[in-house]
Amino acid sequence: MTHPILIVGGGPAGLAAAHAVASVGHRSILVEKTEILGGAPIQSGYAKLVPSGLWAKDAIGGMVRRVETNANVDKKLKTVVKSFSGQPGAFVAELSDGMKIDVGAAILTTGFTHFDSVNKPEWGFGTFPDVVTTTQVEQMISSGKGVRCPSDDRKPKRVAILLCVGSRDRQIGREWCSKICCTVSANMAMEIREELPDCHVYIYYMDIRTFGLYETDYYWRSQEEFKVKYIKARIAEVTSDGHKLIVKGEDTLVKRPITIPFDLVVHAIGMDPNVDNMTLSAVFGVDLHKQGFIARKDTYGTMGATSRPGVFVAGAAIGPETIDDSIAQANAAALNAIAAAKGVSLQAAE
Repeated sequence: MTHPILIVGGGPAGLAAAHAVASVGHRSILVEKTEILGGAPIQSGYAKLVPSGLWAKDAIGGMVRRVETNANVDKKLKTVVKSFSGQPGAFVAELSDGMKIDVGAAILTTGFTHFDSVNKPEWGFGTFPDVVTTTQVEQMISSGKGVRCPSDDRKPKRVAILLCVGSRDRQIGREWCSKICCTVSANMAMEIREELPDCHVYIYYMDIRTFGLYETDYYWRSQEEFKVKYIKARIAEVTSDGHKLIVKGEDTLVKRPITIPFDLVVHAIGMDPNVDNMTLSAVFGVDLHKQGFIARKDTYGTMGATSRPGVFVAGAAIGPETIDDSIAQANAAALNAIAAAKGVSLQAAE
C-alpha cells in the first residue's frame, strides 16, 4: 500500500496540493503550524484577490472547506515537522505532537513572510500612525469598514502608495522583485477611488511591473478609468508637519525634487522568505536559494523537485509568487509526489 503524501503548509498551495492528491483517491497529511488553514489570504485578512476579483474569504475559504470535508486529507493544525528521514516511498516524519508517520513523499508549501516595514524606518512606518501597509489596507477593506486614517478614523482625501517597500532594495538586503505588488497596488488604488471618489490616489514607483495581461487590466485601467496618478520617483523620506504626512523625494522623469502632503501613506510591502526556512532546510535536507527561499530544480524535468528526491516545493516558498501560479504549481507537485511515492519516475527525456 502506497504511503500518504506529507504536505507542509496550509495556504493556497498546500490546500491545492491536498485536494489534487485526494482527487485521485490518494491520502495526504496536511500539517499547518497555525491554528487555521488558508495561509496569508485568510490569516492576514486579504480583500479582493488579483486577478479574479473574488473576496479572499470566499475563494480561499472555499478551498479550506473543500479540504476540511475531504476524508482523504488528514489535517494536523498547530503542528510542525521535527524530523524527516528515509527515501522516496518510505519516509518517516516525526511531528511536534510526538507522532511518527510513514509517508511516501513530501510537498513543502510553506509560503512567505510579509516584509516588516520597521526595516524601512525613513519611510515613516512605526513613527506615524497614518503610515500603514498594503496588508493593513486589505484588512480595512475586507472588514467592511472601509479605508480610514488610523490616527482619527477620518476618510483620507489624499493617499500615497509607495511601491517596492522591502523589494529591489540592496541597502536592506532584498534585491528581488516581489512580482505581484505593482498589480495589487493598482488594484488597491482603484478600490480606494471606488469607495472614496473624492480621494486622490498617487502611486510612487521605480518601474511598473504589471506583467502580462495585468498591464491593461490594472496599470492602464487604474489611470484611464479611475484617474490614479503615477509618479516615477526616488523617495527620500516620509515625515509630518503635524497635520499631514509629507512624502519627499525626486521625480526621476523631470529630475526635480517633489514634496507632497498626504493623509494616508501606504507601504506596498514585498515578500520575504518564510522565517522558518533555515529550519525547514535542515529538517527536510533541501537546499535554499541564495536569497533564502527554498531552491527548486529546473522545471524541464520534474516540476517542483528540490535537491532531495521525494521532496517537492510549490508556491511562494520558492520565491515571490501569485496565488494562481502557486495553485498551478501545487497541482503539478502533487502529481509528481504521488509518482515518487509509488516509485515512478516522471523525469522528462534528456
